[in-house]
Amino acid sequence: MPRTKTANLPDDAALRMPPSPLLLALEQVMLRGDGDARTAVSIGERIAVRLAGAITLDRVRAGQRLLESDISTLMQVSRAPVREALRILERDRLVEFKPRRGAIVTAPDQAELRDVFTIRSTLYCLLLAQVMEEDPEQLDAVFALHLPRLVAAAKAGIDPYALEGFLLNIAVFDLCANRLLGEMLKSISLRTLRYVRLGLANSPQSMGQSVRTWRMLQRAIQRRDVAEVLETARSRMSSTREAAVRALLRPQ
Repeated sequence: MPRTKTANLPDDAALRMPPSPLLLALEQVMLRGDGDARTAVSIGERIAVRLAGAITLDRVRAGQRLLESDISTLMQVSRAPVREALRILERDRLVEFKPRRGAIVTAPDQAELRDVFTIRSTLYCLLLAQVMEEDPEQLDAVFALHLPRLVAAAKAGIDPYALEGFLLNIAVFDLCANRLLGEMLKSISLRTLRYVRLGLANSPQSMGQSVRTWRMLQRAIQRRDVAEVLETARSRMSSTREAAVRALLRPQ
């Protein structure tokens, strides 16, 4: 009897999405490079980007096996680029390899959550302080562009809102003259996005408060009040972290 395909494997639509701002941001984050490097992206890296999006948005659940044979058949490629994709996902802790089971989608974890947000809060505030000193006008411009999109996304649902927040943050990271600092924040941004979405899914009504705090941050930036910018950013990240903790503690 032929083996059935892996349950919850993303369909063609999920893995063959056309180019979009989201995919370009995911590619930038996962491949640890700037836009000039995109022409050299391999097939395996492109598969990793699409699988990362599916995992982060819970299209593939924690504990799910990702079999090379299924994905290679779906994508019509050999197993070699699929294996490369899974190793990239392992580096970003979205999958782990287990004996006799292969690649398994990792489960959100409270210890990792707290570690990720501790690092993120520290680095994000360092970055905001630097950008506020060096280029606050560009920060104004990023918020002027992205905040209306964020407000519209909040009316569309959890996933659009989480993704617009992700794109706003990536745009902020790109303003930093300290490229290492920006890349470090990008390196944990997929795990951050996963926890952001988890908290929102557990409490969809919190999107309204989240929008309000984004607006508070924008107003502090416009006033050039660095202390208020940093305090508002810390408060936002703390609220996001605690929302994800509550979701993890919720009985299944």
